[in-house]
Amino acid sequence: METAGFPKASPASGPFVDEVLNARVEALKLLADHLPDRVRVVVLGPDLRIVYSNEPAWTQAAGCDTERPALCYEIIGRRVVRCAPCPAVQSFATGEAASAPDASGADFPCGISRAVPLKSSHNETQSVLVFLNPQKGAGKAPIPNRGVGDLEGREGEDRLGELIGRSLAMRQVFEMIRLVADSQATVLLQGESGTGKELVAKTIHRLSARCDRPFVVIDCGSLPEALLESELFGHVRGAFTGAVSSKRGLFEEADGGTIFLDEIADTSLQFQAKLLRVLQEGEIKPVGSSQRIKVDVRVISASNKDLLEQVKAKAFRQDLYYRLAVLPLSLPPLRERREDIPLLVRHFLAMSCRRHRQPIRAVTPEAMQALANAPWPGNVRELQHVIERAVVTTGGPELTCKDFVGLAALPPCGDLRTVSRSAARQAERARILQALQEAGGNRVKAARLLKISRASLYNKLREYGIDREQEPRRIGIADSQ
Repeated sequence: METAGFPKASPASGPFVDEVLNARVEALKLLADHLPDRVRVVVLGPDLRIVYSNEPAWTQAAGCDTERPALCYEIIGRRVVRCAPCPAVQSFATGEAASAPDASGADFPCGISRAVPLKSSHNETQSVLVFLNPQKGAGKAPIPNRGVGDLEGREGEDRLGELIGRSLAMRQVFEMIRLVADSQATVLLQGESGTGKELVAKTIHRLSARCDRPFVVIDCGSLPEALLESELFGHVRGAFTGAVSSKRGLFEEADGGTIFLDEIADTSLQFQAKLLRVLQEGEIKPVGSSQRIKVDVRVISASNKDLLEQVKAKAFRQDLYYRLAVLPLSLPPLRERREDIPLLVRHFLAMSCRRHRQPIRAVTPEAMQALANAPWPGNVRELQHVIERAVVTTGGPELTCKDFVGLAALPPCGDLRTVSRSAARQAERARILQALQEAGGNRVKAARLLKISRASLYNKLREYGIDREQEPRRIGIADSQ
């Protein structure tokens, strides 16, 4: 809804100077106005003035009319001064999501339960998306049946579909997934390799109205440009050598559903121009054909690189970034959600035991602690591989520290000095790998980032067995959870 006195926003103009931020607010408005009553959202400017609120949130505030942009604590909280501490203020200050000390929002008259920053094209927090606790208003509406079984789950559970986690970072991801699922806008998933971007894309699809239509995945970085264009848009017979028959493209195959473009940053500028036209016009042109075909496809893309940095480096089209990043979602690395590791370990352990027809096994407390303290540069996928390898190569009812010996991700169990020394080495190795990835495999730039000499970096690479072949493509593990 547009509340009285609030400026209207559009991708080209709106309450903010930054076009990317205006586009994100507009996309949130389009989807939030059609969400169930239990989802009550407000968008705030840096001075805590309300830029937008959906109908349930405004009803919760008693629908006060105002002739000027309203301050959130005046309208929603009915106060003359803001609540302290305020999650929205904290989110503006830190650039990170913030929650009420009491998850129910009971400490705040306005009922704020969580605040999530909305970033501008310069990665600055210029607005905040606020979630209100529905119990502060007209009551909590039941969760609607979306026809996907128990995929949504209940509030407080530690999974959403196949995604697992109870950490604050993952609860925020779950909430954003629910928020964006019913939108038709494009979604950009960003995060390190192995954080589960494909699984998040699949969950968004399964929660959406397109859930009964195809979900098509393509790894843009694994195909040469000519073949990628043919795979996505199709081709007609004789379009190129070897095209003995016409072929439908994946966009056409996904008509009515969702297409997931993984590693979108690895595409060429020429291909990006063609993809931009598809997103703008909603139509494709098969290779070798002069006719265009209309398609209705929701696009979810993913990258383990910072696309804004790629735009600044002229390696990615700015206009395509704006189209893809209407609804951006960042996935946390495993080291930032360590409290989820025991959940993931038990899940992967049970899954591996079933797959390899073994009785269900357990992990000793010492081994679980070692797993929780490991650096995990390959994130969730690396953890899954470590657990499966241990299940296959060992016996007995429990997995102990010795069952993980030789796996580079884990510090060994033992005396404190040994553990500390090993943890320091693993942390140093992980930082070197991260620097190489940030530098695109350029060792000179990596040494600069690490603030060491090039000779020292070469010695470290030899010491830790990091070969050129590992940079930068093999630094991470495949993206899925």
